[in-house]
Amino acid sequence: MPTTTPEHDERIAKMTFASIYPHYVAKVEKKGRTTKELHQVIAWLTGFNDKQLQKQIDNEVTFKQFFQKAKLNPNARLIKGVIFGYRIEDIETPLTQKVRYLDKIVDELANGRKMEKILREA
Repeated sequence: MPTTTPEHDERIAKMTFASIYPHYVAKVEKKGRTTKELHQVIAWLTGFNDKQLQKQIDNEVTFKQFFQKAKLNPNARLIKGVIFGYRIEDIETPLTQKVRYLDKIVDELANGRKMEKILREA
């Protein structure tokens, strides 16, 4: 598996959450899931409620700012697997790893995984 490069990590850090969010919505809705479910998995990972999440979108925060404000779920480390060719648990840059956690759980939601599995509940 490839490891991320400093350039890749920098590009992710500077991307705005608002620029990616519509893609998350489209991805899950295309597969029959709801924006409410999307917000539920984002809230689980980041601690952001709907109002806080909307504020991140409205303020066009970068992923770096987004995850600085987030309260990462302690069970996020249980998110494993490959996303965009990267094994999540092997990503060494903390921010890039957090963004890939988010990508992975959105992917799981779109692919029909049960909510309790996505949220890493017992």
